[in-house]
Amino acid sequence: MTIYELAALTAATLWAFGGMVSSTPARMLGAIGYGHIRMLMVTAMLVGYVLIMGSWRSVPIEHYGTIIISSVIGIFLGDTALYLTLNRLGPRRTAILFSLNAPISAVLAWVYLDENLSSSQIMGIAIVSLGVMLAVVFGKRKSQMHQWESIKGPLWVGVALGFMAALCQSIGSLLVRPILEAGVDPVATSAFRVAIAALCLTIIVQFPIKAVKRLNPLTPKLLSITALSAFLGIGVGMTLFLFALVGGEIGIVSTLSATSPAILLPLLWIKTKEVPAAGAWLGAALVVAGSVLLFN
Repeated sequence: MTIYELAALTAATLWAFGGMVSSTPARMLGAIGYGHIRMLMVTAMLVGYVLIMGSWRSVPIEHYGTIIISSVIGIFLGDTALYLTLNRLGPRRTAILFSLNAPISAVLAWVYLDENLSSSQIMGIAIVSLGVMLAVVFGKRKSQMHQWESIKGPLWVGVALGFMAALCQSIGSLLVRPILEAGVDPVATSAFRVAIAALCLTIIVQFPIKAVKRLNPLTPKLLSITALSAFLGIGVGMTLFLFALVGGEIGIVSTLSATSPAILLPLLWIKTKEVPAAGAWLGAALVVAGSVLLFN
């Protein structure tokens, strides 16, 4: 395993751990309240890095409109739907549902960018979709009592929100991909997108609507957990992923980064002291296998 492949696998591990860490503050603060605080932290990290490196000027003005739309759809709407899913279905089901962004991206690229879908990619889409269904429907045993395995509200609502999160992330990536392929600095682009999303959330939380307000006061403990999630997921995880893309083969790097749902299972086992159900393991394995076909 090369250093680039190791970086991609480490990024996937950090994303899995970050998703597990996010569960408590997202539940305590609410999806929008948590997303707002976390997005402000991520913005400070990325903008600080870009200003130090001086790469902000690499983003041409003519791309601003596309980046803003990409941010609103992919990060503002996508992340909000993701945390709503997390609060309803827990970290395991949320991670497996979010893995649908890979086949959704492939289908969108086929429809809107005229990219060809090979027979192996079509098979990969089917396998990932089957894995997600198995993990959601048969991923829990009756003996599992931990709150992360409980479902709050109708299952179909949580699944719809998870699908929306994956769809929004895919659309956002599809919109910004031509900009990155043109040579614009990816970290500067990410900083721009995250800053726009943070601005949108800042505006939203000013509305006199209970649903957009923080559910509980922001304690030092919740703040530190949120900061840890932001640092691991974006500060370290995304940096490692970008590093892996620079020197590694895109197919291998993308496949390794898609192993988060499988990596999350042993982490949950350690945390909850409950062995994940056979359906959860099988579903995660199918997602990884389908990703291999999609990205290679």
